[in-house]
Amino acid sequence: MDRQMRLQRIIYIIFIVLLSFAGLNRDASWASNLSPSTTLGQKLASMAGAGDAVAVADPDGHILAGVHVDLALVPASILKLLTTLAALEKLGPDYRFRTEFYIDSRNNLKIKGYGDPLLVSEELKVMADHLATRLRAIGNLVLDDFYFEQPVRIPGRGTSTEPYDAPNGALCANFNTVAFKRQNGRLVTDEPQTPLLPSVIPKIAASGLTQGRITLAANSSEALQYTGELFQYFFHQAGMEVEGTIGRGRVDPQRDKLIWSYRSRYELRKVVADLLKYSNNFMANQILLVMGAEVLGIPATVNKGLRALNNYYRGELKIESGQIVEASGISRQNRITARAMLKILQRYEPYHALMRQEGRQFYKTGHLEGIRTRAGFLTSAHGGLYRLVVMINTPGKTTDGMMKAIEKHLK
Repeated sequence: MDRQMRLQRIIYIIFIVLLSFAGLNRDASWASNLSPSTTLGQKLASMAGAGDAVAVADPDGHILAGVHVDLALVPASILKLLTTLAALEKLGPDYRFRTEFYIDSRNNLKIKGYGDPLLVSEELKVMADHLATRLRAIGNLVLDDFYFEQPVRIPGRGTSTEPYDAPNGALCANFNTVAFKRQNGRLVTDEPQTPLLPSVIPKIAASGLTQGRITLAANSSEALQYTGELFQYFFHQAGMEVEGTIGRGRVDPQRDKLIWSYRSRYELRKVVADLLKYSNNFMANQILLVMGAEVLGIPATVNKGLRALNNYYRGELKIESGQIVEASGISRQNRITARAMLKILQRYEPYHALMRQEGRQFYKTGHLEGIRTRAGFLTSAHGGLYRLVVMINTPGKTTDGMMKAIEKHLK
């Protein structure tokens, strides 16, 4: 009997030892991807300054190398990964933004916006062509942008004519921007699908530019008027006339007749892909505002959007560190750690293909004066995805050196 028990004990010990070796071999498979000449951690530590952080995790989430991973730094535009992740999970990747059309008793057409970040000229033409099959002429064109509570104040956003300062609103066309160039001595559109309306010529002239893109940032009414004039242009092209004026007003659901509720052709996943590709601040904060209204109720406000985003960040991702004050990364008041970014990337893996791709990398960069950041994934020979975060808050430095070291060491 004692002999049998001893035999069982020996078998059990052998079993445990084999399991241990299996675990070691598994860990070694990723560790073998580090250069034998030096560890990745030592290399990165020699490159990082006191105000920098870097973290590299294997496809299973184990940190292979990290420097200052718990130091809260300015993320710049890699914060858009958190914003878009929250939107994808709270609204769903198939979510489509809507725009509603009403007719009142005086044949005025009312357009109610719900914050569509991709309300571009191609979409306006689709809407106009459809409405022209039902309406030959209307009285006034009334624009309802009250889904967003005005004014919308985004921390860090300025009032320049640069596209990154484009103001947000519930009914905005073409990101509240106008693209133009000078041809044969006169200003013309730089986008064939979008007319250069006479009302924006003085704004372009005041910019002093001969080519580029300016934003309609003076006030919310300027941007809303531009959207109305674009609708009027496409209505006319489709054979439908606006006989009255263009102005701001409210839809009265009790008296006005809903004639069409249009859902964007672009799902949220497409919106996110474009947002990340062009690092569009306007789109990021549009999504923040809409998410706030969808989660916490209308009207959409920056405060509700931030509450929804922070509830997701702290409640669902279980991240306690950092500070989020807006959605795009334009504010220097934002703070986040490299460890927190790794957790965000872990949840982002199903959506990694929405990021910009270059070679083995899927990534998002961030740029502010004196700030350079990068976060994303690196494909491995095993078919998995390494997670990478580089945050440089030392003026004059870039992420290039660290990224080259990381890619060189990881196979």
